[in-house]
Amino acid sequence: MKKRVTELTGVKEIARRANVSIATVDRVIHNRKGVSAETKEKINKLIDELNYKPNLLAQRLASRKILRLATLIPESSKETSFWDAPLKGIEQAGSEIEQFGIVLDKYFYDQNSIDSFVKQTKVILESKPDGILLGPSFIDESVIFTDKCQELNIPYVLMDSDLPNKSSLSYIGPNLYHSGYMGGHLISYLTKEGDKLLIVNISKEIDNQHHLLKKEEGLRAYFKDHNRTGNIVKLDIKEVADEAIEQSLSKAFNESGDIKVVFVTNSRVSKVARFIEKTKHDIILIGYDFLTENVDYLKKGIIDFLICQKPKQQAYRGVMSLYQHLAFGTTVEKIHFMPIDILTKENADFYRN
Repeated sequence: MKKRVTELTGVKEIARRANVSIATVDRVIHNRKGVSAETKEKINKLIDELNYKPNLLAQRLASRKILRLATLIPESSKETSFWDAPLKGIEQAGSEIEQFGIVLDKYFYDQNSIDSFVKQTKVILESKPDGILLGPSFIDESVIFTDKCQELNIPYVLMDSDLPNKSSLSYIGPNLYHSGYMGGHLISYLTKEGDKLLIVNISKEIDNQHHLLKKEEGLRAYFKDHNRTGNIVKLDIKEVADEAIEQSLSKAFNESGDIKVVFVTNSRVSKVARFIEKTKHDIILIGYDFLTENVDYLKKGIIDFLICQKPKQQAYRGVMSLYQHLAFGTTVEKIHFMPIDILTKENADFYRN
C-alpha cells in the first residue's frame, strides 16, 4: 500500500494527470529541451500541487559520474599548527561524501613560499578538477589562480581569507575587517587614553597577506571612529624563526617604551607569548586561534584573549558546498561569515573549533 501511495504522488502520477509520458515529465524536472511551454507550465503546476521533490541522492548514485574535488591549503608547520583544524574538516567532509562517487584530492603549500603556492596551483589545474576549495595566503598569486579557474569554468570556494572583487562560488570564513574592529573594541576596555598599543604582524610575505592587513585595518578604524588617540606602533616581523622573532620584539620594546597591549594579527601569538614569558613584561596580549600552543599560554595567563573563528567548520562547509552545488545544483550561500569568538582561560576548555 505504501509503495502505491509513493508512486501516485511521484513522476507517474504527474504524467497521468498531465496526459504526457514519464519521459516528458523527466525532461521538465531536469530542465531539458524538447517540451512545449504550455506542457512545461502544466507539469510545473502539478509538481507544485503535489509537492513533488525528486530523489536527488538516488539520481546522483544512478548517474555513476565521478566528481573530483581539489583542496589547496597551507601545510601545518612547526611555526603554527593552525591548518591542522581545516585539514580535519576537509577529511571529515571527504569521508561523508566518498560513497557518492566523490574523489577528494588534497594539496598543500608552504605558507612562507609563494613559489610553493604557484607550483601547486599548476598541478591542480592540470588535473582538471570539478571544483576547488582554496585557503589563499598570497593575494596576487591567488587572484591569478582564481582567474584561471573562472576561465576554465571551475567553481571554487574560498575559506579563511576572501579575495577582493572575485567571483567565488562562496566565501566561508571570518569577516576580517570586523574581526580587527572587534579587537579594537576589546582593547578599549583594557586601556586608558594615551596607552601604547603594539600591532605585530608575523609572516615572511606580510605585504601579500591580505588577512593580516584587513585585521589591522579594522583595529585602526575602531580607534579612529571612537576618537581614541592611543599611540599605535606597528611591528612587521618577516623572519619567522624563534630567535629572529625574539630579537625583533626585544628591539621594539626597547625603542617604544611603555607598551600596554600587544595585538598579534595571526595564530603565531604563541611566539610573542614565549618572549613575554622570558622577559616578564607586564602587558596585555591578544592574538588569534584555538591552537594547543596558544591555549597553553592562555591558561598560564600570558595570553589574555584569543579571537577564534572555527577553521575546522570553515573547511568542512567549503567541501560540502562544492559537493551540493556540483552533485545537485544546490544554490550555495555566497558569503557565510563565521562567528567571532573571544576565548579566555576560563572558557577555553569548553570550546570546539
